[in-house]
Amino acid sequence: MTTEQQKKPRAEDDWTMEIVVLIAVVLLGVSGAWLAAELGAPFAHAPEPPGNPLSFLVAMVKGDYRWPGSAASAVAAGEALLLGVVLLAGYRLRARRRNRPGVDGAAQHLAKGEELGKLTMKGAAATAERLGVQARTPGVFIGRSVKGRQPLFGSYEDMHVDIWGPRTGKTTRRAIPAILDGPGAVLVTSNKRDIVDATRGPRAARGPVWVFDPQQVAAEAPSWWWNPLSYVTDVAKARKMADHFASGSRDANASTDAFFDPAGQDLLANLLLAAACAEAPVTQIYTWLSSPKDDTPERILRSAGHTMAADGLNGVITAPDKQRSGIYGVAQQMASCLINPEVNRWVTPPDDPRAPEFDPHAFVRTGGTLYSLSREGRDSAGPLVTALTVAVVEAAEEYATTQRGGRLPLPLIGVLDEAANVCRWRTLPDLYSHYGSRGIVLMTILQSWAQGIEVWGERGMEKLWSAANVRVYGGGVSDTRFLGDLSELAGEFELREYQTSRESEPYGWSGNRTVSESVRRERVLQVSDLGAMPPGRALVLASGTKPVLVETIPWWEGPYAAEVQTSLRKYDPGAR
Repeated sequence: MTTEQQKKPRAEDDWTMEIVVLIAVVLLGVSGAWLAAELGAPFAHAPEPPGNPLSFLVAMVKGDYRWPGSAASAVAAGEALLLGVVLLAGYRLRARRRNRPGVDGAAQHLAKGEELGKLTMKGAAATAERLGVQARTPGVFIGRSVKGRQPLFGSYEDMHVDIWGPRTGKTTRRAIPAILDGPGAVLVTSNKRDIVDATRGPRAARGPVWVFDPQQVAAEAPSWWWNPLSYVTDVAKARKMADHFASGSRDANASTDAFFDPAGQDLLANLLLAAACAEAPVTQIYTWLSSPKDDTPERILRSAGHTMAADGLNGVITAPDKQRSGIYGVAQQMASCLINPEVNRWVTPPDDPRAPEFDPHAFVRTGGTLYSLSREGRDSAGPLVTALTVAVVEAAEEYATTQRGGRLPLPLIGVLDEAANVCRWRTLPDLYSHYGSRGIVLMTILQSWAQGIEVWGERGMEKLWSAANVRVYGGGVSDTRFLGDLSELAGEFELREYQTSRESEPYGWSGNRTVSESVRRERVLQVSDLGAMPPGRALVLASGTKPVLVETIPWWEGPYAAEVQTSLRKYDPGAR
């Protein structure tokens, strides 16, 4: 909601305002001097001043009254000091109001006070107490309400979806504070190192830190490794792993073939299962894909009792040459990230036998931090990042089923930054609401609604958005359709307008004045307001409450500012 005010140019000889201010200053000064004389006269044993400031001024000018000494001067100095403090406070308050974004005016028509319900600190704390969670914060911090400046939190059973455009502060104002507040294990995905450098130091003080960096986003040396095949314990998980490779290897707008793409994914799943049964490294899969007539994986599957998978693999091996080469070619493309030897150093046994192997089941019990980094684009390590993310989340789910109430004793916070680029988890919308009941709090951060459609499709993105309990728009988006939906959700308000008219009478006399009132409904937030929302403001739509306008808080204004600065000095190459 914005209004434009047009100011008329002032005539050069119009000094009305200056004259009014001068008169006010003179009157205030005279009144202050009279009050100082009135209070100071008894201490100096001097006569009291005349009964009012004007008589006092006349008496002082004529010399009929003398200033009553140092006591009155001290009172006058105190008055001057008090007046200076008041003027300074007024100036700062006026400057603060002048610098407030225009969108803040909408806050009075959105949720405030008791309407914020469970988002308040009291509401989040009540949920944490009910869930038996003891942590530094009652939930995942969102920001402060613009109206009333109340701190707002998502509870430890809420799921988040964030849409922030580029350069709007999603890392400094949303991701980093959520990572630092994590009471238990924390899982992070990203395609930049800044999020690692800022939070690595504080998180290391709470538990082990693992940085999965197969494409050298943060220039991390592989001091540990993870075996993707340790996740593949049955046919279902082999198919899930193959789906991660398939979704992560395709460009957003790439066309797919109705026969060869599903067949290639099935082939890859069977080869993953065979490699897991043979306890071979994951790179063995690409070796098999390079030899379409090699029936070794078929024999491995049969000896392990996976007869149906072996039959499916045999059907591809014995297919006509053109058909077989097409299926193998599609599967090869899906596993193309395994070509890179730098990537393989993170997912195959290292030369150093002392290098630890990452165990997702142990990780979710230790309260550590896992950063999974990858670049986007062709041949990225995104499929491995997705597979590792899913392995950790599913390990947390399995652990939760053994705990009281089927929930993790300390919630796992998953910050899926750049989810559409580096963590294309295709089944995420179907699982989102379920994880909240397990104490697995996920925050999926996207740059636009269109990004979500590229990964999950229109219906999948709508399902993800609807399954989230806390939906945050941080500005910087120009998609008018998405912004139009937000504008509609923000609601309307009644705008009252008044018009004054006078009836004319003979001889130029003005008649009776008539005031008419009209009421029309206006959108609280127009599409243009949402598109121009400045950094530091966000619209939050939470289940069960009206939308609320929020002031987001950067990490340097939070409780971990000193720790983050120390971490940056240690790990950020630019700071060093």
